[in-house]
Amino acid sequence: MSLPDSHFNDSHFQPAKFQLTGIPGLETGEGWVAFVFCWLYLISIGGNLAILGLVAQETALHQPMYYFLSMLSLNDLGVSLSTLPTILGTFCFNYREVGFDACLVQMFFIHTFSFMESGILLAMSFDRFVAICNPLRYATILTNTRIVVMGLSILAKSFVTLFPFPFLVKRLPFCKGNVLHHSYCLHPDLMKVACGDIHVNNIYGLFVVIFTYGVDSTFILLSYALILKAVLAIASQEQRFKALNTCISHICAVLAFYVPIIAVSMIHRFWKKAPPVVHVMMSNVYLFVPPMLNPIIYSVKTKEIRRGFLKIFQKS
Repeated sequence: MSLPDSHFNDSHFQPAKFQLTGIPGLETGEGWVAFVFCWLYLISIGGNLAILGLVAQETALHQPMYYFLSMLSLNDLGVSLSTLPTILGTFCFNYREVGFDACLVQMFFIHTFSFMESGILLAMSFDRFVAICNPLRYATILTNTRIVVMGLSILAKSFVTLFPFPFLVKRLPFCKGNVLHHSYCLHPDLMKVACGDIHVNNIYGLFVVIFTYGVDSTFILLSYALILKAVLAIASQEQRFKALNTCISHICAVLAFYVPIIAVSMIHRFWKKAPPVVHVMMSNVYLFVPPMLNPIIYSVKTKEIRRGFLKIFQKS
């Protein structure tokens, strides 16, 4: 779809607004889609706020593991709130337009929070590594100061690596139309409607993915290799099970985050003729499933979290 010249900025051929798209093939059932998204947001936002409130209130949870869990919940809130305005506008109010600059801002925050999640999961794997492989020094290694420094480092790394993206997009002309394939703004989607030389965007995007997802996932795997080695050295089978059980929640969170990313990459690489609905649904899974599942996983699998919630319910 091409736009008349009046819709473009005279100097850069930038559309004043982008048109967002719902889910292909489900146009007639968008009422149900809106209902599903509303429930996803309620579970995600409510669950992560509950985790944050519980950790803040219960002094028994003032430990490194739960501080990292709070970081994860705070980041998941950021992911949910980044997509919320355009998702609700598209499916609940049938408002499908987003301003050019607003689209760049949303793209920046969606990608920043996604990359931060990878860093937080790496920090949590380090927490489990220290707890199992060096338990006697756990409190002295993971002090409050170091946890704060790790959190700020993750934030700084994500912010600095993603900061060039809006400027790299803004320099491009958009002569292939203004219709995006999602109900929110993503860098790969914007590249599909941009024209001119997008090699810099693609190369830098690949560098950022390798520098974040690639490096983080490698170190997470290394952490668990060392954890498994330490666990197998434990003589008691009961102690082995107990040690591994403390990692189950984190392993589930890692799988919930990385499996959709791998699936999206595989579809883009090996199933290029996949129907548009497949790409849209996989992107939705990638953005919506981890923030929704993480509070559920930790509430179900972590005894101290369950106890904390039961204690609050009993008081009320």
